[in-house]
Amino acid sequence: MIASLDGAVADPERFATVFDAHYEEIRRYLGRRLDLDVAEDLAAETFLVAFRRRHSFDASQGGVRPWLYGIATKLVGRHRRAEVRRYRALARSGPPRHDDGHDQRIVDRVSAGVTVQRLSAALAGLSRGERDVVLLVAYGGLTYDEVAAALGVANGTVASRLSRARTKLRDSLGVEV
Repeated sequence: MIASLDGAVADPERFATVFDAHYEEIRRYLGRRLDLDVAEDLAAETFLVAFRRRHSFDASQGGVRPWLYGIATKLVGRHRRAEVRRYRALARSGPPRHDDGHDQRIVDRVSAGVTVQRLSAALAGLSRGERDVVLLVAYGGLTYDEVAAALGVANGTVASRLSRARTKLRDSLGVEV
């Protein structure tokens, strides 16, 4: 499917197949990084940018998927301050309140709230490049090669950023990542 999908990138008549194959995945990735309403807008903008730049797509540089993740990640860069503010706000916010009365469910949600707070604070403490690599791997499920293609950096850069990020996250969270 990749070869036919790559051909669909350049062909405006067939570009809808690219959208159909990847929109939901890109929207989920963006929704994990930003508020859902912003994610919807940026997912649509990702495909608009991809459509406009379809003639510059180079399959030898990587597949359609990392190309789209690269566009989406660059769009997130424009919203970077909002993303960092969101992580910091999540880190400061208290555990969620629930009125359902079910003890175990409350304990689970409080535990999850504490985990989200700690993880959000740790992510906010990473550099932009480190955060991009971590979230492309964790949220996007991209390989090192795909992350390198998405960000336009060398594989070694991906590996070193991920290594530094893991060290920082491990230090901040006190767990192995």
